[in-house]
Parts: sequence; C-alpha cells; structure tokens
Amino acid sequence: MEVENRTFLTEFILVGFSADPRWQLILFGVFLLLYLLTLSGNMSLVILIWIDSRLNTPMYFFIGSLSFLDFCYTSVYIPKILAICVSEDKHISLAGCGAQFFFSCVVAYTECYLLAAMAYDRHAAICKPLLYSSVMSTALCTGLVAGCYIGGFLNAIAHTANTFRLRFCGQNIIDHFFCDVLPLVKMSCTDTQEYVKILTCMVGFTVFSCLLVIFLSYFTILLAILRIRSASGRRKAFSTCASHLISVMLFYGSVLFIYSRPSSSYSLERDKVTALFYTIVNPLLNPLIYSLRNKDVKEAFRKATQSICS
Repeated sequence: MEVENRTFLTEFILVGFSADPRWQLILFGVFLLLYLLTLSGNMSLVILIWIDSRLNTPMYFFIGSLSFLDFCYTSVYIPKILAICVSEDKHISLAGCGAQFFFSCVVAYTECYLLAAMAYDRHAAICKPLLYSSVMSTALCTGLVAGCYIGGFLNAIAHTANTFRLRFCGQNIIDHFFCDVLPLVKMSCTDTQEYVKILTCMVGFTVFSCLLVIFLSYFTILLAILRIRSASGRRKAFSTCASHLISVMLFYGSVLFIYSRPSSSYSLERDKVTALFYTIVNPLLNPLIYSLRNKDVKEAFRKATQSICS
C-alpha cells in the first residue's frame, strides 16, 4: 500500500544466526537438542510434582508452574529457529510476526509475575513457618498462578496492540531469530515517541512492581534468617531460597541488560546472543536448578525411575 510515497511492509525476513548452509545444519542440530532437553526436563519435573505426594506442597506447585511456563516459553521460539535453519524461505507475515510477538510477551510477562509470586511463597515459608500451610492455601496458590497468566495475557494484548499500530517500511529484514520489540521499532517509519512513552510506562511498572515484591520478600526473609540462632538453621533456610534467587538473577539479568540500555548502545549481534539466555538457556537451566539442589526432587526421581525399571 502506498501512502506518502512509502510502501508499508506486510511481511518480514528473519535472518536467524547464520546464512551459511553448513552452519545452519549445525545450528539446527544444536537447537533441536536444546529443545528436546528443555521439553523433557521441564515436563519430567511437572510430572514428578504431579505424581509424588511428598511434592504436593505450595513451593513445588509454583516450581511445577514455572516448569510448565518454561515448556511453553521455549516452544514460542525454537520451532521457528529450527524452520529458519532448514528452510530457504525465511519470510514471516505481519500477522505471523504479531502472533509470535504476542505469545513471547505472554510468557515473558507471566514469568515476571510468577517469580514475584514464588518470592512471596518463600517469604511465607520462612517468616511464618507455623502458619505456612494456612497462609499458602490451595485456593491462594491457584489464584496467584491464574493471576500471573491473566496479567501476562492482558499485558501482552496491550503491548502487542501498542507495537503493531506502528507502520513499518524500508528494508523488511529483521536481523534476529524472532520478532522482538527493538528491531521492530527501528523499522518503524512513524513517530515512535508516544509509543516509547507507553512502552516504558507499561514495562517499567510491571518490572518495578515485580522486583519490588521480590526485594521486600527477601528483605524480610533476610531479617528472619538473621534471627535464627543456629548456623545449620540459617543454611537450611537460605538453601530453600537459593534456587529461586538464581532463577531471578538469570531472567532479570538478561532482560534488563537488553532493554534497559540506551538505544545508542543497541547492538543487534550482541543482543541477539543475550536474548538466547532468557528465551532458551533459562528454560533449559531452571529444571536443573530446582532438581539438582533439591533432595526431595532427587528422591522422587529415584523412586519414579525404580518403579519404571521394576
């Protein structure tokens, strides 16, 4: 469509990681292996938590919810990466780009809220141990997880609508492996000042509110741990939070590194590699973080393996 001598784009080309056919085959094998490991690791953890009665606690309910989210997370990105690696047609329609953008927003916003909910769970477990079961009731845990997904969908709708009201023109090449906000904004041929203000307010409020919940939860947790007299008690209390803290640092560290820097320091190649951490590496590592450090999960896995082999 021609408006003011400009042709608005109706499709894009996702470059991916390499145009070399040999590298594309190698990358296909690597990403396929990562995908299978991520799916098997996360779904194994979900199944273990579902079938083992010892893991039917609020903490493992949230861990299972995070694993299911990571299962969805990696499925938003890797299938398209695999298609780019093996197909000569790297085009993606505007509607397809919008759909991928929407679901990537859903999983990202939902994880923000879910990590905050998990921090509150740890706060209740350590600061109110005698009331933990009554405070973190099944209804509350289910409501928190449902609220995380509802918040994720509502934010994704607003974020996607705000992004795709922009007009894109010029070169239709996206030097990335998915339709991300930064390359799309750079391709916009309309004024993005209002868009950036709305985006900053929306993302900033979500990230700030979630980090505030996490910070306040761990501040009270730290105070509670310092009041524990025995060193073994302090270590045990801290060990129950360590896995969650690692997940928070991995997720927010990579996200803030990309999206909190000024546009003048934006680098497609560097940010493309960094994006791998929160889109692919984090969902792969989370099951390992929550299983290798957890005796209950390891025991449940050993028990399940023995029952399958016997």
